[in-house]
Amino acid sequence: MSTHNTGHAPHEPAKLVVYITTFSALMVLTVLTIWAGMQDFGGLNTPIALGIAVFKAVLVILFFMHALHSSPLTKLTIFASLYFLAILMIFVITDYMTRSWTGM
Repeated sequence: MSTHNTGHAPHEPAKLVVYITTFSALMVLTVLTIWAGMQDFGGLNTPIALGIAVFKAVLVILFFMHALHSSPLTKLTIFASLYFLAILMIFVITDYMTRSWTGM
């Protein structure tokens, strides 16, 4: 009988301290988001909120979704998805900024 090779490298499960640290960081960032939402930063409210959200998303992707220790193909897929998302967002922002009704 032959052994079945799935092509996945064996890895040890993440340590509990990694999950607790990541969860703690996410909770601190959530409190920071709530605090930032109550402040008046003028035109910087949205960029600050999006910056915090992106940082939280990166933590979730790297640690809870195990992308940090995943295969190169998975990392390439994540990068390609983010690249095309950025392209689409640039198109949307460019279209919005060139509208005459925006008042800019």
